[in-house]
Amino acid sequence: MAQCKPFKAIAFDLDGTLIDSVPDLAAATNATLAELNLTGCSEEQVRSWVGNGAHVLIERALIFALGEAVEAQRLEAAMPIFMKHYEAHLQRHSKLYDGVINVLEQLHSMGYQLAVVTNKPYRFTIPLLDAFGIGHLFTQVLGGDSLDKMKPDPLPLNHLLQQWQLDKTELLMVGDSKNDILAAKAAGISSIGLTYGYNYGEDIGLSGPTAVCDTFSEVLAHINDSQKVMEQ
Repeated sequence: MAQCKPFKAIAFDLDGTLIDSVPDLAAATNATLAELNLTGCSEEQVRSWVGNGAHVLIERALIFALGEAVEAQRLEAAMPIFMKHYEAHLQRHSKLYDGVINVLEQLHSMGYQLAVVTNKPYRFTIPLLDAFGIGHLFTQVLGGDSLDKMKPDPLPLNHLLQQWQLDKTELLMVGDSKNDILAAKAAGISSIGLTYGYNYGEDIGLSGPTAVCDTFSEVLAHINDSQKVMEQ
């Protein structure tokens, strides 16, 4: 039987999947709160707030600090402050998860098209990927503000399917959050849920990914195993 790949392309989330970025997000969030003369928060709190984009992160931080709902005008006024501080803290304490470079390089050498699909603003995504020496491995990078909608909406994944002219069976989504899994389901593609990232304290398996991996290296093993099944 002729050999064929189960997937032709793989989309990866960024925060909590490739990079542990919470230490820098927490530092920027606390610097924002301090500039606004508000009570700071813990790194663990920030871990439970990330995943839905910068606006939601700062909204949650402000709600915590104020003890009440935040008016839209106040939130919008806080966003430039956060952006300023996060740009200053972008890669001070963040780090790649174990196995990320090795797996990405192997997948790239095997001919898979790789993409990043994140809810992080695009202006921070490219510098962060380049800072860790992995930006060149991706042929598509979509930030949370690159399109009209972001995860859990399927638009970013549908965009990849269209841009790369892929069948839904040929694209795989890898992420640590239910937003990644919900987006994949809505797009009709397979997904891998990672247990080590940021998922609001919930078991990623409850979101129903196609497969669950405890480490990033297991992603490669899962893809290789899937290929062996296709070749039988």
